[in-house]
Amino acid sequence: MRKAKAKKRYLIPDPKFGDQVLTRFVNNLMLDGKKSTAYQIIYDALDIVEARTKENGLEVWKRALANITPAVEVTARRIGGATFQIPSEIRPDRKIAMGMKWLILYAKKRNGRSMSEKLAAEIMAGANNEGAAVKKKEDTHKMAEANKAFSHFRF
Repeated sequence: MRKAKAKKRYLIPDPKFGDQVLTRFVNNLMLDGKKSTAYQIIYDALDIVEARTKENGLEVWKRALANITPAVEVTARRIGGATFQIPSEIRPDRKIAMGMKWLILYAKKRNGRSMSEKLAAEIMAGANNEGAAVKKKEDTHKMAEANKAFSHFRF
């Protein structure tokens, strides 16, 4: 086990909007260390969202992320030879990380020409409480609700 807890590293806000959460999203989106490409993808996606919804792209993205972020999750725990799915609250940092990863994952799985178009489609779906990422959140919540009986095993 680690002696000291790792220090929290603070991110530089993104150049266009000055938002730290957006930088975190870009870091999740980035492949092979190509941050400028990741920035280009997200900015293009936000422009597409703005053009289609006639709203501020960043606000729509934040609304989508809020709709996708889960509140509870289930963790597997062995007790007396049996494995139980125990529902537990999620730390705020992990909530956001899970929401971002689901948004990117289901955007990648979508049909479309470019990643920016797929991401824009998933952002708009998330903002309207639709799409695969929102379904994943609802499934996670349903699973936690179904296993509520085992919540006393939590410590």
